[in-house]
Amino acid sequence: MISIAKPLIGEEEKKAVSDVLDSGMIACGPRTEEFEKKFAEFVGTKYAIATTSGTAALHLGLLSLGIGKGDEVIVPSFSFIATANSVLFCDATPVFCDVNHKTFNINVNKIEQLITPKTKAIMPVHLYGQPADMKPIQEISEKHDLKIIGDAAQAHGASYDGKMIGSFGDLECFSFYPTKNMTTGEGGMITTNDNELFEIANSIRNHGREKTKWGYEHGRIGYNYRMTDIAAAIGIEQLKKLPGFIKKRQENARYFDKELKDVETPYVLDGAKHAYHQYTIKCKNREKLLEKLKKNEIGFGIYYPKPLHHYPHLEKFGHNDLKVSERLANEVVSLPVHPVLTKEELEKVVDVINKAYQHHGK
Repeated sequence: MISIAKPLIGEEEKKAVSDVLDSGMIACGPRTEEFEKKFAEFVGTKYAIATTSGTAALHLGLLSLGIGKGDEVIVPSFSFIATANSVLFCDATPVFCDVNHKTFNINVNKIEQLITPKTKAIMPVHLYGQPADMKPIQEISEKHDLKIIGDAAQAHGASYDGKMIGSFGDLECFSFYPTKNMTTGEGGMITTNDNELFEIANSIRNHGREKTKWGYEHGRIGYNYRMTDIAAAIGIEQLKKLPGFIKKRQENARYFDKELKDVETPYVLDGAKHAYHQYTIKCKNREKLLEKLKKNEIGFGIYYPKPLHHYPHLEKFGHNDLKVSERLANEVVSLPVHPVLTKEELEKVVDVINKAYQHHGK
């Protein structure tokens, strides 16, 4: 079986975890601080705040920006559910924007028409590791005095216009779930250059605690979103390996780009570097292709089978200008692209797909 994803945990991670267990400090401590520092350096920001998950990072990021009841946040309608749910966690309203049919990311030409006096932020998602088109998004945010919170859950190692994803907007949020380009088991990270946001996020992450003499002073409502040193120890070792992981993913993607026929392969923005968390194609006769993949024991994923506004608790936020999101949900298929695919496995994926379309076309 060729798996759709495979976390790569080596002896370095095992030793790092063992060292933490032996240290007696297994909660949020020095390894977490070290991981935050190194991750901030990697993406090119002043600060990073480690969390329990990517979803927690989005929630914490929105709270740090002051998003609350009555506020609106513009989000793409084609994304993982946490993109919209994190807005609801804040008692705010997700406003769905359709996506670009080539990049799968938020359609920058449709954002301004959705802005109202209640709009407080834009949440671009760097879906599958493809950077969102940040320049026009930044121009729109400056024009309308809006905050930008990037959902970079799938974009570790991606870049746009020579800058790493994680360094754009007011803050950006990553996930370290096991299928991601790097993992901590479960975990997330916020990156920012804003000291005030950093201090607020740190406080909310730790039960609203303030920096006082005794520590147990709570100036605001907060949560327990702290990463453990066990997770951080894994993250430190994974971060060292991330550039190599990304390089191999990109090599695998280039092979697919060259060899796959009769399907639409991923488009990459000019000036961007795709991190290929997923290698996602578009095809018309999807069910027939999926049958062939299953028969040949090739893993795949449908990310995502519905646009966000088709879920029961989000239907009321839908509108008529989300057609691309609806179409993509019926066309996308993600293929294995992870770093440990062998040459023979890559060739098998290509052979099965190309033969499938020799018989029934796109």
